[in-house]
Amino acid sequence: MPYVISNGARLYWREQGSGSPVLLIMGLSFTHEMWFRLLPSISAQHRVVMFDNRGMGRSDVTRGPYLIRQLARDAVAVLDAAGIPSAHIVGASMGGMVAQELALSFPERVRSLVLACTSHGGLFARWPHLKHCPPRLSWTGEHEAKLLYARSTLRDRIYEDFAVRAGGAWSLKGFLGQFTGILLWSSYRRLPRVNVPTLVLHGDEDHLVPIQNGRVVARRIPGAEFRAIPNAGHILMTDQPELCREAVSRFLRAQEHGESAHRDSFVGQSGHTR
Repeated sequence: MPYVISNGARLYWREQGSGSPVLLIMGLSFTHEMWFRLLPSISAQHRVVMFDNRGMGRSDVTRGPYLIRQLARDAVAVLDAAGIPSAHIVGASMGGMVAQELALSFPERVRSLVLACTSHGGLFARWPHLKHCPPRLSWTGEHEAKLLYARSTLRDRIYEDFAVRAGGAWSLKGFLGQFTGILLWSSYRRLPRVNVPTLVLHGDEDHLVPIQNGRVVARRIPGAEFRAIPNAGHILMTDQPELCREAVSRFLRAQEHGESAHRDSFVGQSGHTR
């Protein structure tokens, strides 16, 4: 099993498929297995690399807090281990924050961004709708379903998510390290510096990270595309898997076509490629 060391933490990563590289970054307390609804469609056309953020799954639980910039450096270490100079980045929730930080702090490693159910953080962010929050920290049951999923989502899908998550190691220390990093981070003032094609996806019933956050992220990134996913909560890939697969695949195809056209144009002008 492949591991890479990043700033004192051993990080687990794996890959699937072939083609242009796509790095998947999962959110708070979730492991790489939660990409299972999106993975088949992306890996059919791309080399997909995914990993467990420090503190969760098969990666080490180190002393926190895990600052978002540190998690971005971890992502760079994974790219280095995979021998990938730059990739399309897909991040969900906290993973979307890490993806933003990658584009801001390590722009040479990022070809494009897909930011799902995420926020810019800081004082200007919209915080969770408290009436939907469970009365205690609970990772199963109706309280969590009400907070994370849309009202119309099939219960069988939610229980399938619970089963997948139960198969990955969970750590309270890791959760607190990641959560503290979220609280200490903001990209709001820096977002206009992002200069790669960006797609922002957000469920219109997201109670954990309200949709206003996604709209602000898209407005502040030059040229970003925003797409609201109807009848979807925070775990929009479970609520509306077909719409999410279509949106991400369409965006990645557009980037590939754009890069191909650029290469063809360069060859036509100079007679060779770099």
